[in-house]
Amino acid sequence: MTGPFDEATLRSLVPSVIGVLVRRGADFAAAEDAVQEALVEAVRSWPHDPPRDPKGWLVTVAWRRFLDVVRSESARQRREVATELEPDPGPTQDADDTLQVFFLCAHPALTPASAVALTLRAVAGLTTRQVAEAYLVPEATMAQRISRAKRTVSTASFDRPGDLATVRRVLYLVFNEGYSGDVDLAAEAIRLTRQLATLAGPDGQDPETEGLLALMLLHHARRPARTRADGTLVPLSEQDRSLWDTTLVQEGVDVLQAALARQQRGEYQLQAAIAALHADAPSTGETDWVQVVQWYDELLALTDSPVVRLNRAVAVGEADGARAGLAALADVDPDLPRHRAAAAYLHEKSGDLATAAQLYAEAAALATNLAERTHLTKQAARLNSSAGE
Repeated sequence: MTGPFDEATLRSLVPSVIGVLVRRGADFAAAEDAVQEALVEAVRSWPHDPPRDPKGWLVTVAWRRFLDVVRSESARQRREVATELEPDPGPTQDADDTLQVFFLCAHPALTPASAVALTLRAVAGLTTRQVAEAYLVPEATMAQRISRAKRTVSTASFDRPGDLATVRRVLYLVFNEGYSGDVDLAAEAIRLTRQLATLAGPDGQDPETEGLLALMLLHHARRPARTRADGTLVPLSEQDRSLWDTTLVQEGVDVLQAALARQQRGEYQLQAAIAALHADAPSTGETDWVQVVQWYDELLALTDSPVVRLNRAVAVGEADGARAGLAALADVDPDLPRHRAAAAYLHEKSGDLATAAQLYAEAAALATNLAERTHLTKQAARLNSSAGE
């Protein structure tokens, strides 16, 4: 290992090292625990004494930790381990089981929250403390969640093909959590999705995983402009687009174009196409809203999602006017989250400020996110103030 110590590079080795231990006979839960202990030792020692073969070092240390646990269980097991489990000296095996670890952590028996937590531990290599801080829960609570998840997947076949669509959903959940504590989960999700994209398809080409990566890159590029210094939200129409990361935008567009060229369109590719149109426009008013609506039509035909229908109604309001947008919104379930916020925006756009103010206030009362609630409350106050002038 050359150059300065890089913890992200260290953590990128975690799933393949877990795979080696499982192939040697450790169950998944014990392998993951052993690798976590090896990571702690690596963080302590590598900055001063970097190994020539980082993966081999992790495998060796993690395997020893695993053997220590097995040996401590009983004298009988100590004898069996000494004769049966001790590996022959030699290089680390070449097989890369990273994709299998992705599949296990997104096992269909797990809840979404458990799948995300286990992915962050066993694939991203985060500690339980880091995962707990990211989700603002006590470390003991997160430890229990991860332990239950590991018990659930420990009986699953390590060689059984998994579901890429489920893995992608888990990674998108990680991305949408943003960042908290000392871990940037959005950046971590991008790193893991890059890794998945190289493993998922023939020659590292899986259009829908690439579509997810493009979507993440395009959204992440706008992050510097998305909030003010006081933490309040800045809507897309008011964002300073000079703050957007043009390098990430260009990469996202390039990845998306390569994915779309394979003519296997999926949900994430279509979402990314919409994000690319926003990224390409100098302002909200100059956005190609007609094409945005066309992409939403294709996405709606594919998913029949109420959320897509809601977002499409707002886009129709931009492309064809507020009344057309409100007519499209009439077909959307009014109990859907953000329905009132969308209705408020379209009513304001139509000139009905009193109704818009009332809807903004109702949307604020229903918001579960503090930043969103603050933004909606300010919108209602702004319109009420205008009405009183």
